[in-house]
Amino acid sequence: MAYWLLKTEPEEYSYSDLEHNGSTVWNGVKNALALKHLRTMNIGDLALIYHTGKERQIIGVAEVTSQPYADPKLNDVKRVVVDLRAVQRVPQPITLRQIKQDSSFADFDLVRLPRLSVVPVSELHWQRLLQLSKG
Repeated sequence: MAYWLLKTEPEEYSYSDLEHNGSTVWNGVKNALALKHLRTMNIGDLALIYHTGKERQIIGVAEVTSQPYADPKLNDVKRVVVDLRAVQRVPQPITLRQIKQDSSFADFDLVRLPRLSVVPVSELHWQRLLQLSKG
């Protein structure tokens, strides 16, 4: 199993929307590196959902429920999507400020490549983020 961080603009599609819908097609990814990461996802992988914009915080956990496939709304085989389902909200949102202040995240792609919308998360970072979510 692999771990990921997926960014979304909460006014476009929030974790609350995912909870309400139960599942969704994760689409709209355009960046080549982000698409490369999306293509390596597998069923059962877990993803932290991160709200961008004014919030800049991790809100919840989702599970990948499909292998990557071509976006059915686009005529471009390079643009892939995956299906996600809501798992649970984190007990306490984790802000970007908290992450940046923690030296264990110095090499984390969320910090190093701030515009990347699909970020791999190492098991060590995943465990540390879950710790931070408990306050």
